[in-house]
This record gives sequence, structure tokens and C-alpha cells, in this order.
Amino acid sequence: MDASPLHIAMFPWFAMGHLTPFLHLSNKLAKRGHRISFFIPKNTQSKLQHFNLYPHLITFYPINVPHVDGLPHGAETTSDVSFSLGPLVMTAMDRTEKDIELLLIQLKPQIVFFDFTHWLPNLTRPLGIKAFQYYIISPATMSYGGGFPPRISDIELMQPPVGYPASSIKLYAHEAKFVASMNNWEFGSGVLFYDRLGIGLKLSDAIGFKGCREIEGPYVEYLQHQFGKPVLLSGPVIPEPTNTALEEKWASWLGGFKNGSVIYCALGSEWKLSQEQFHELLLGLEQTGLPFLAVLKTPIGFETIEAAFPIGFKERVEGRGIVHSGWIQQQLILEHASVGCFITHCGAGSLTEALINKCQIVLLPQMGPDHIINARMMGNLKVGVEVEKGEEDGLFTKESLCKAVNVVMDDENEFGREVKANHTRLRNLLLNQDLESKCVDGFCQKLQDLLR
Repeated sequence: MDASPLHIAMFPWFAMGHLTPFLHLSNKLAKRGHRISFFIPKNTQSKLQHFNLYPHLITFYPINVPHVDGLPHGAETTSDVSFSLGPLVMTAMDRTEKDIELLLIQLKPQIVFFDFTHWLPNLTRPLGIKAFQYYIISPATMSYGGGFPPRISDIELMQPPVGYPASSIKLYAHEAKFVASMNNWEFGSGVLFYDRLGIGLKLSDAIGFKGCREIEGPYVEYLQHQFGKPVLLSGPVIPEPTNTALEEKWASWLGGFKNGSVIYCALGSEWKLSQEQFHELLLGLEQTGLPFLAVLKTPIGFETIEAAFPIGFKERVEGRGIVHSGWIQQQLILEHASVGCFITHCGAGSLTEALINKCQIVLLPQMGPDHIINARMMGNLKVGVEVEKGEEDGLFTKESLCKAVNVVMDDENEFGREVKANHTRLRNLLLNQDLESKCVDGFCQKLQDLLR
């Protein structure tokens, strides 16, 4: 590999589910001697500082996020607001354009990684900097819509496009309606969501995804044929071990249960359930009879999470169930020996953390085409079990949630045993140091080739 180190700037969407994987990738690149300038909202830096394992090579550049009418004062990322206010966060991010231009002129990186800031390539081109659109969504998700913007109906979306590598991956009626409805979704500054991605795709010098050819290969080939530009894979980007310990209160509580017995449930930093679905989730966890830790946003219409509990729930699960609404050290929770099952919303970062740990996976996608296709892919690979939902309304029940948990937690269940075996095989593949090292080295070489 070319020995000359690269200088790369990172400018991910202001959401923890994007900032965190961009920083995990930065660690992989810094480990190989590359220098990273990481653009991050000023007050969010403290939440990610402990993930920076190479502070001599990864430098945070705090960004002042302008206030936008309709946003709470001090809001910087999507985790600070409800899902419906995400477009206003995007508007605020768009308004940092002049600051970003000044930083690029000052720092002179060779490549900038971005995702939703479709205007970035027009800044980088006059400066001789390469613009690299790095997606948190999987190549399988990108391929399903046939690229951006899909502009196709919900009926068409229920089947994958011609030539799609996995004909068994499909959308249900309610999912297809949701994805089709995004055709008209304004996502900041009056720009449509799919236009934002499509313009960035058209203007970027290359595009990239997290993943490895062993899993994503067919989808990458499909996309290269579709877009006619380089499609790079960065490797699975397994998080490096953190240099912090699990908070004592969680370590102590989890330590009170036998190995592999606790359910950990987390539905991401953005999604708020309705009261009805919140109740079904909690009652389903209760119905399993197992200890559980659920990390959830306060449901729509409530000031506190406890105010939304089903009647008598808190008393019935006392000592074996906790519902928490704040930030938590998910990576360390999943590594704990007592955690045996992870109910996930199927965000890319959470799925990676799930696959490299021993806990079994229950798939409960909540939003967006990426989470839905991620869940189908995991089901297709038979490494997790998806919670059944209504075909038309997309609602799950306490019984369907409990059933999915029982499948993966019951050693007598034949399908559950198959899922466990497949998960173990994939986990061993992903944790193979030779695989990741080879992937990241190849990725770095292709980045070097972009500069030639």
C-alpha cells in the first residue's frame, strides 16, 4: 500500500447514528497513520470524545450549529429533538456551509467524507479536494430503490427491482407506503430527501459503504452497474474496544442475573413509539418472564417515561425490569455476559454491535427503508428473528414480541438453534482480524487511487 498518509475530513449528518460510525471508521484509518479532521457539533463533542482512540491523529473541529426557528435552543443533533424536527436540524446543518468552506480552505484535506450535505462537492471541487459520499445505509438498501430518487409507487416498491441480488427481500404494504411517501418529504432547506441523496450521489467523486464483499458483494456490483462510478467498501468497521468501563450501576444490576438471561432492548436515539406500541413492547417484555433493560425515548404525548407505563407494570417487574430514557453505553452493555438477547431497531451501527456479540438478535425495525431492508437481510441470512407485524398497519403485539424472543432464547427451538449457529458463524467471520485488516487496507488503497 502507498505509504504516504492521507488527510481526510469527516462531515457526517448531525445524528448520533451517523457521527458514531464515522468516528469508528476514523479510528480504523488513524490506526494506519492517516490524519482525520472531524467536524462535529460543539456540544456533542463530549459525547463522542471517549471513542477517539487516536487523539494525536483525529482532531475534532467543533461546529457552531445556527439556531433555526422551531428548534429548541441548544439543539444540535437529531437526538436532541423529536423525529418530526429532523428536517430543521438539517436546515441548521446546511447553514454551516460558509464555516465548512473556511475550514476546508484552512485545513486543505485531500478527501472529505459526507452523507446528506449535497452541496459539499461544489465546495470541494474548486479547492481540488475529492468529495466521497459515505453511506450509513447498506448497499442492499440503496439497491432496492434502484438508486435515488426512486420516484416509484408503493405497489412497485413491494417487489425488488429487476436484477436485485436477493429476490426474497421485499417490503410489506405498510412499509412500501411509508417509503413511497418519502418521495415528497422535504428534508431541510426545502430540499426533498431523495433529491438531497441523489444530487450528492451525482456530484461526488465516489461513493462508499460500511461492509465487506463476503456479505455485500452482489449489491456493490449491482450499484456500480447502476451508477457508473467507484463503489468502495470500508470493511465491517468493528468498533475498537473502548478505554472506559461500564457504569457501576449497570454493571452491578446486570451482574445480578445469570449469563445469557437478560433482554436488552434499544430502538435508537430518534424514534418515539405511540403509547399503544410502547405498552405492547413493555407488556411483551414482561410476558417473556426474563429480566430486561429497555432503553427507549419517552412516548409521544408524555413528559416522562414512567408516566406512560401500563397500569401496575412498574410494580410487577420490580427487580427484574428497567426502562431507561437516557443515553447508555450500548457497546459495553452488549458485551456483558448476562445479556442474552438484543431487541434492535436495526440501525446499521446497532446491528454491527449485535453481530459481533454473543447475544441473540430480535429485529424490530421502526423507521426508514434502511432499517427495514437491514432487518430483511438479517432474516435472509437467518442470523436473527423479526417480530411479526400487521401487513397493513405495521403494528406489533405483545404476543408477537414475546414469540420472537422465545424463538432465539429457547434452546429447544429448532429454528432458534439454526439462527444461533448462523449468528456464530457470521460473528466469527466479522471478528477475524485478517478479514477486517484486508478490507480496510484495500479501502485505503482505493482512496489513494482516487487522488491519482
